[in-house]
Formats: sequence, C-alpha cells, structure tokens
Amino acid sequence: MLSDRELALKSVQLRRQTLLAISHAGAGHTGGGLSCLDILNVLYNRILNVSPATAQSPDRDRYVQSKGHAVEALYTVLADRGFFPAADLDTICHYQSHYVGHPTRHIPGIEMNTGALGHGLPICTGMAIAAKLDAKPYRVFTLLGDGELAEGSNWEAAMAAAHYHLDNLTAIIDHNTLQISGRTRDVCSNEPLDEKFRAFGWAVKVINGHDFAALTDALSHPAEPGKPTCVIANTVKGKGVSFMEDVAKWHHGVPSETELQQALAELAAAEAKLKEVA
Repeated sequence: MLSDRELALKSVQLRRQTLLAISHAGAGHTGGGLSCLDILNVLYNRILNVSPATAQSPDRDRYVQSKGHAVEALYTVLADRGFFPAADLDTICHYQSHYVGHPTRHIPGIEMNTGALGHGLPICTGMAIAAKLDAKPYRVFTLLGDGELAEGSNWEAAMAAAHYHLDNLTAIIDHNTLQISGRTRDVCSNEPLDEKFRAFGWAVKVINGHDFAALTDALSHPAEPGKPTCVIANTVKGKGVSFMEDVAKWHHGVPSETELQQALAELAAAEAKLKEVA
C-alpha cells in the first residue's frame, strides 16, 4: 500500500495530468475535479477491491461518480491505475472519442453513466440492495457534490438506504461549499449536513477531504453495523492551484496558457517540496 507521502506525490501528479487533459480538451470542470482528486486517489489506491483484471468480477467493489461533471479527474485516476492507456486522455471531448464530458460505460472502469445530478446515490442504493440479496461481499461507493444535494432524489435514496440497513453503502460528499452559481449555503442551504444525514438514519463521519489518513480510516470499513455511511469530506474547490482555490468561477473553465503555466509551476514546486522530505 502506498504511504501517505507517496499518495501526496501522486495527487500532485494527478492534478497536473487533470489540468493538462482539460487544457487539451478545451473544456472541463476544473475546480470540482481538483477538490475530489485526493478522495479518488485514496479510493483507487487503498480502498476499492477493483482493478483492470477484476473489472468484470461479480465480487468487485462498485464506485459511481454521481458528480459526473468532474469526470476529467476520474479519467486521470483510471488511466493511472491502468484501466486504459494514459494517451487516451488526449482524446477527451474530441470528435468520435468515447471520452466525453461525463462518465459513460464505454470507458473501462466506469460502472454507470452519470451527469444528471442526483442519480448516483439512487443507483448505488440499488447496487447495495442487490449485494445484500445475493449475499455478495462487495461494497458500493458514490461521490456526490454538495450542491448536488438539492436534488430530491438523493433524499429518497438516503431514506431507502437506511430502511434496508445498507451498511455496504458509502456516500462521500465532496463538501467544497461552492457550486456553479455561488456558495451552497446561499443557493440552497443544506446545512447542518451531518445532522440531516443522521436524521435519515445514516452513520456520519466528518473529515478533512485532503487528509489521506483520515480518508483511509473513514472509507476502510462501514461506520456502524446496519447503517449506510456518509463521509462528509471537507475540501477546497480548485485545491492545489492558488488562484483557483475556493473561487466559484473555476467550477467550469479552461486555464489560459499563462494560467496553465502558473498552475504547473505551483504543482512542480509542491512536488519538489514533497521529494525534499524524503
């Protein structure tokens, strides 16, 4: 298993690749991709029982990215794990490429088409029920944006998941507090988020979504027997690039060449600092 330092180095590299992929594509959801990369890094390198060799196994863990607009980050992580060649990232949003701006099952490693917000948690609730009915050991994970929680389908699924005691289900909230039109608390407040999920019968963990040890602990096992787990991961939109951090306009956007070079320079400095620690 990769150490925390190795994961930190990988996250810097994944952020670099994500920015390059978005720049080459000419489109992409930059801020939310950078905020959830540490979560994806931990999931695919420490938690999920799935690999290119086991991607069709009926016993594999399932991951569905409900916040499908941040697909560039997911593509980058899947390429890093060997689900498809890294060169495929150069085709994102290009003519006749399957690598479009939202997840699609045409891509190896992607379980479900998403993008219409509020679909991931209901789908995963069904997957988790299926695992229980079939007495299968696999776990089911989904990643939601905090702004996405304004969709009522999430709360119908949350109620059903608690009713069926789906302790094999984990919902991760990328809680960066920003959506395309501003702060979630101003657009449609969902706070106190932890109390809402507890009221719906979930076990809740609130963590720093950029802390590898905290993510690993929260995702390694169900929080309570008989209850679905909600991990509220407090993150920073645009994490890792100073001028993008906590700025709503980077919800969607392609950096200019000058901005890209500044971002790459900042990531190179972060990488060098991590390597010095060794």
